[in-house]
Amino acid sequence: MTKQEWKNKTVVTEFILLGFRNGPELDSLLFLMFLSIYIVTITGNIFIIVLVVANRHLHTPMYFFLGNLACLEICYSSNILPRMLLSYLGGDRSISVNGCFTQYYFFGCLGVAECYLLTVMSYDRYLAVCKPLHYPSHMNGKLCLQLGAASWISGFLANSILTFLISNLDFCGPNEIDHFFCDSFPMIKLSCSDSHVVGLVTSVVAGVCSLPPFLLTFSSYLYIIVTVMRIPSATGRKKAFSTCSSHLIVVILFYWSILTVYVLPHHDTQVSPNKVFSVFYTILTPLVNPLIYSLRNKEVKEALRKQ
Repeated sequence: MTKQEWKNKTVVTEFILLGFRNGPELDSLLFLMFLSIYIVTITGNIFIIVLVVANRHLHTPMYFFLGNLACLEICYSSNILPRMLLSYLGGDRSISVNGCFTQYYFFGCLGVAECYLLTVMSYDRYLAVCKPLHYPSHMNGKLCLQLGAASWISGFLANSILTFLISNLDFCGPNEIDHFFCDSFPMIKLSCSDSHVVGLVTSVVAGVCSLPPFLLTFSSYLYIIVTVMRIPSATGRKKAFSTCSSHLIVVILFYWSILTVYVLPHHDTQVSPNKVFSVFYTILTPLVNPLIYSLRNKEVKEALRKQ
């Protein structure tokens, strides 16, 4: 774009989040649905945190990481759902440019942190199932703190680079984001400056932050499955696999939706399906985490009965 063309453009000061492009008649229904999801998500994850902190029998590495995951899911949902609820309640779908960058920053940070945290949890289950005799010495309190802190810090450092690059792009044309929250590629698509480098860097960073954790998580569960299948008795196999089945369900839901949205080729015809799949890792995964861990975990049930 030449300088003269730039002068003839109006600098964008706010974006419009188009959401699901539903009619006004559905706003009330969607508001009630997402409000219910948000309340259950926050209540369920707070319940997990309180239960883990209050019950001494749950002061183990597995539940330490579960408490971190519950805290992360609270932040994750609170970064997206309240803004969406306001748009359905008042009909105002606008968000300031700085507000959009802020939402994207925390979304990306928490998303990367969850990738690493799920990997740490899979490593914890790998040690517990495949190396039970060495588990107490390997997964000690100091290592748990280091792995938990590394997951959070890595997420916030990784997305700082992308947020800085995207925030330095010029936005002077269309300001409608075809999504229900501020994500990188929909924002980059609206830029009126050359965004090829930023798009490439975004893809590379996203790949580096998601592919290695996915491969490590996959490898951990591969070893777990092989080890479990070698157990002679069916009862023993069932007992061993029950210790990691809950986490496996969460991992499948999370990575299935992430890979569907960010790995498949992007075409205009895929925008709506991508928004639908985005609901899984931004809204539904934080919702089902406390349900999965509380309903499918015997130790949590026993802790509840003792309360």
